Amino acid sequence: MIGLVRRYLLVVLRFLPFAVSFLRDRRRFLLFGPARQVSEQSHRRRAERIRDTMVALGPAFVKIGQVLSTRPDIVPPTYADVFGTLQDEIPEDVGGDPRTVLEAELGDELDLSTLERVAGGSLAFVYTVAYGDERIALKVRRPGLKPLIERDLRVIRGLLPLVTPFLDERQRYSVRNVADDFEEVIIDELDFARERAIMDDIRTNFADDDRVVIPAGYEELSSERVLAMEYLTGRKVTDDDAFDGVDVGPHEMATWITEIYLEMGLVDGVFHADPHPGNLAVTEDGRLLIFDFGMSERLPATTQDDIVDLYRALVQRDTDGLVDALIALDVFERGVDRAEVRRVLELVIENLAGRSEVTWRTIITELITSLREFPFRIPPDVMLLVRVGTVGEGVCRQLDPEFDFLAAVRTFLLEQGLIESELAAMVEDSLADARQSVPAMARLPTRLDRTLDQLERGELTVRTKPPADRGAGDPALGYAVLAGGSAVAAAVLTIGAPGYAAPVGGSAAVFLLAYLLRRLG
Repeated sequence: MIGLVRRYLLVVLRFLPFAVSFLRDRRRFLLFGPARQVSEQSHRRRAERIRDTMVALGPAFVKIGQVLSTRPDIVPPTYADVFGTLQDEIPEDVGGDPRTVLEAELGDELDLSTLERVAGGSLAFVYTVAYGDERIALKVRRPGLKPLIERDLRVIRGLLPLVTPFLDERQRYSVRNVADDFEEVIIDELDFARERAIMDDIRTNFADDDRVVIPAGYEELSSERVLAMEYLTGRKVTDDDAFDGVDVGPHEMATWITEIYLEMGLVDGVFHADPHPGNLAVTEDGRLLIFDFGMSERLPATTQDDIVDLYRALVQRDTDGLVDALIALDVFERGVDRAEVRRVLELVIENLAGRSEVTWRTIITELITSLREFPFRIPPDVMLLVRVGTVGEGVCRQLDPEFDFLAAVRTFLLEQGLIESELAAMVEDSLADARQSVPAMARLPTRLDRTLDQLERGELTVRTKPPADRGAGDPALGYAVLAGGSAVAAAVLTIGAPGYAAPVGGSAAVFLLAYLLRRLG
């Protein structure tokens, strides 16, 4: 308990100067005075100091900073960009020596004298070791790390009541869920058994795809703290010599990366969420090699469908559909003011339509910036998928500066049948309207015949002189409108439902005849 209190006080003292700075941004003299105008450069320097403080506080805060870099619903874009540069450079002895884990779990199965370090991170280290006639890779969690992270998560939860009184309603809505989100993401990343299962699932999903290779896991050597896998090598995908001597070029590789990650997220529902250049390599035979599945996720089928609905609404500029998709994804509460959200989204779509170049990052930035006036949050699994698009687009543009990421996404979704073309969507909407109208259309000839009989017997009188306050007009114009509308419906039905085209076309002819009779009469 004493250790927890001491850690709490240390964290408070480290972040207190930043809290004072943020409060002074709102009121120059803390309790009174006007807001301060702070330049972008000043915010960036402050974000860099916060980043350095996170590194000094250890692995849990490094990981929290990395998670915050994916949460623009919580931190402003400048801070998210800076936190995105957080590296996993933590001294090897923090939390203890990872070799002790290997000695405890694999000392009898492996010759640890052949152990060689390959890489290190905030949560784990990667080694290679001899296993039979080959060398395999071992990802080893730092010993004693999980209790340290759980302690720091408790500290963060304890800080939230101090922070929330200074936040506006929108920020409170996001922060209410932030501790749970941190815990979910970080604890999942500590579980190497989960990572191996996801890696194996993705490897199975792409077993017949010659474009990509995923390391195979060794279940008999793996546990919650150790992940044993194939030791595969390649050249970093953004290196100058990455494509030397292989049959694939940078543009083709960018297309592969886009399609592979879309297939993971929207088709298979299990995806690698960290496609930065350090985790992507080109093998000697020209395939894409993907490393490090610690940051990965499974999507429920309903979430996959909702994300596809979101993209379909964006493509069709359907603001009502966009609001529905955002509510379904729990970005907004169900009681949100739909009319106001729709108004803001219409402005977003107009702004994007007026730009010469639109990227995935532009769309996400514009969307989140515009929605900041509403209480909203982005669930961790959805944010990870959004992050895949942002990071993946950056990698593709590094490979080919002219690469059109959004066009590649749209082509993939069309080919997979996840969205329909604008023409197909228009025809489908017209068909739906026509199907609803067919029963009424079918009764029109009978009703028209009955009406004409009444007119012939003098049982029905028609006003031929309009009231003085209504103005003059063409009394036959209604028949012309019905004739034109039926003719258009018949033309559309000819494309998608020929069986309905004839009766609707017949109705158009009847209306046209009625119009002519009225005009001649």
